Amino acid sequence: MDLLERFSRAWCDTCEKVRPIVLDVMKANEKNDHDTAGIVCEECKSILVTLHAPSASRNGVRTKKAAKASEMAAQEIDRLLDPSAPDEERQRRKRRLLKGPKEFRDVRGGNRPKLK
Repeated sequence: MDLLERFSRAWCDTCEKVRPIVLDVMKANEKNDHDTAGIVCEECKSILVTLHAPSASRNGVRTKKAAKASEMAAQEIDRLLDPSAPDEERQRRKRRLLKGPKEFRDVRGGNRPKLK
């Protein structure tokens, strides 16, 4: 049974009555970067509920933020690392701090971007 068939009516604050509802789905476009679904009162056309789906394009924003955070962390690590240590040792320490221990790299969730 379709969910809309089971719950075809809802309380509308504007009408102050239980009214039939319509499910209005809007796909992502140049204005909106994500899909939305609205439950609308059939009588007065007021929006009762709006549901927002996560967008694929927003993931790129997180990746940019993660890259910037990683770059900032790398700069701070460079500033704090012991300058008397050999260059190879500094690079190893920096990589371990940025990427984390090898033992835990596979434990991270699949949705997290991997550092290069």
